[in-house]
Amino acid sequence: MTYLSKLATGLAAVTLILATACSTTQPAAPATSAPSTSGAPAAAAIPQHSKDQTLYDQLPANVKQAGKLVSVDSGAFPPYEIPMGDGKTLQGATADLATALGQILGISIENASVDSLAGELSGIQAGRYDLALGPVGDFTDREQGHDFIDWVQEFVVFAVPQGNPKNINSLDDTCGLNIAVQSGGSAEKVIKQQSDTCTSAGKAAVNVQSYQDQPTSILSVQSGRADAFFSSQSPLSYFVQQSNGKLQLAATGQKNGFDNLFQGAVLPANSPLRQPILTAMQQLFADGTYKAIMDKWGLQGNMIDKPGVNLAAG
Repeated sequence: MTYLSKLATGLAAVTLILATACSTTQPAAPATSAPSTSGAPAAAAIPQHSKDQTLYDQLPANVKQAGKLVSVDSGAFPPYEIPMGDGKTLQGATADLATALGQILGISIENASVDSLAGELSGIQAGRYDLALGPVGDFTDREQGHDFIDWVQEFVVFAVPQGNPKNINSLDDTCGLNIAVQSGGSAEKVIKQQSDTCTSAGKAAVNVQSYQDQPTSILSVQSGRADAFFSSQSPLSYFVQQSNGKLQLAATGQKNGFDNLFQGAVLPANSPLRQPILTAMQQLFADGTYKAIMDKWGLQGNMIDKPGVNLAAG
């Protein structure tokens, strides 16, 4: 099967997920499904956890009665959220985290999918979903109406055809190019601002191509419609690894329009869930579960020392 057809199959799986209103997040796949880390030591087994009665007692009555939380996503975001194509199962680092959090809190964490990040955030604020485990980019404007429990740090780079034929070494090199982004994400805002910078300097505008999900965006590069996909380094690294040498990362080690970028779980502002989930995450950091999950999925470079609330606000 060609890389393009593999991605098309993945996109079909995402479409099936989006058609499913709600499904249970299952434990992640065996370590063989995680990104290869040739030469690296094997990832530690992910610990199992017992219910923490104190944290369970802090959950709202309606959550305890339902026995579950519903976490929403907006499609594939590997290696954190990987739809498995059955309309029910997610794998990835976020799925492993959901399993561990659910064990500590004494409830299940189910998954629901919507077709955009904007729908994800508005659905949380409106109370249709309890949270998004994400990780979702934490920005001060998003903290208006939401609280973030940040658990990773991210970097934003480009996925380009092998050899980097357009010589994209920084954000400044995108003038006049076709750049794919995920609709509603922070990268879309930054690349549109860069287009304005280009035209103000008398250069050609960036042709911004906005797509609803990551697989469609990466397909645009593979098919030649876009010169690059501008997004978080973690999912782009995953796509590059799966491309059989057809893609590479570009403009790594650059700010690319962003300051320190934290990502995490999203809750309605001042949600009663914030403290028990934060405390449960702190336990996962302290007992090595967080490290085991991040190691398993090749995310060592995105780890932070401890989870924090609304870290974008400083």
